[in-house]
Amino acid sequence: MAEYSKTEAMDWARENLRGQWSTLMTPFTESDEIDEDGLRRDIRHVKALGTKGAGCTWGMGEFWTLTKDERLRVYDIVSDEAGADWAVGAHVSHTSMKEMLDLASYAENIGFDLLIVAAPYFATRTEDQVVQWVDQLAENTNLAIMYYNSPQFGMVLNADGLDRVCDIPNVVGVKEASFDPELSVNTHLKIGTKAIISTPDEWIFQKGQELGFEQQVMFANTSDWRFDTPDANYYVQYINKVMEGNLDNDFYDSKVKPIKEVSDKWWKYTVQKMGGALPASLCKYWGEIMGMSGGHVRAPLTDLTDDEKKQLRNDIETASNK
Repeated sequence: MAEYSKTEAMDWARENLRGQWSTLMTPFTESDEIDEDGLRRDIRHVKALGTKGAGCTWGMGEFWTLTKDERLRVYDIVSDEAGADWAVGAHVSHTSMKEMLDLASYAENIGFDLLIVAAPYFATRTEDQVVQWVDQLAENTNLAIMYYNSPQFGMVLNADGLDRVCDIPNVVGVKEASFDPELSVNTHLKIGTKAIISTPDEWIFQKGQELGFEQQVMFANTSDWRFDTPDANYYVQYINKVMEGNLDNDFYDSKVKPIKEVSDKWWKYTVQKMGGALPASLCKYWGEIMGMSGGHVRAPLTDLTDDEKKQLRNDIETASNK
């Protein structure tokens, strides 16, 4: 549970948004209800990997398919399982200002540590709209806010726009997930000293070493629970090494790179298959292989075929044996 004032949000974030943060899927039962038991098991599994915190109902959490009651129920479960020793973030993006503020208020009242918000998809077309939208959220919450810069929401801000967003009090940084390396680097260089900038892929560490900037948190991806087990948490170890100033390329090449290459292959394939949508079906089945709840995705997404599942499992097993 967050224990900081609104004016202390950045100090809290500097101290606590560190290391590996995870992204939780939303598991469903066969009858397409929230799988509460499965979600609780997943949270305990991810915590056991050594991650510093996690976000729920994010893009990978299929928030757009959830009713408001379902989103709030996921918040309840995540807050309860997180306890006092694991930080959690609630994704509150919405097309309705009233709904977004209701989600934010609920998350704050039940003990979430921070919020993440993206552009209000469908109607947003200008930078000013985004800045004003995030400013309204910031005025109505005491929690730290991370802005989610992603093409999934129909609009990507450039580094200047992100600079304006980070001027808003209690906006502590950006998850820069545009998949545009130049934009990610420019954002780090332009505002990385005043805000926490996180690009959710390991290539950013090499670029940071080359250009003289540091990323203090991997906020947030699914690589921990897709790549690691509690007894072999090499991805989390690698992230922790980087955060300690040790960009251990040999460790990465031997322990992480083989499975990351499988991930890159299947990520690209599934995104293309889905016409650009996030590959939730890939991650759900991959998680199932690794001991997570897995299960189906909701329409309009579609699950992997049986043949694709077989190929993916074979690729994972081959990489794991290298």
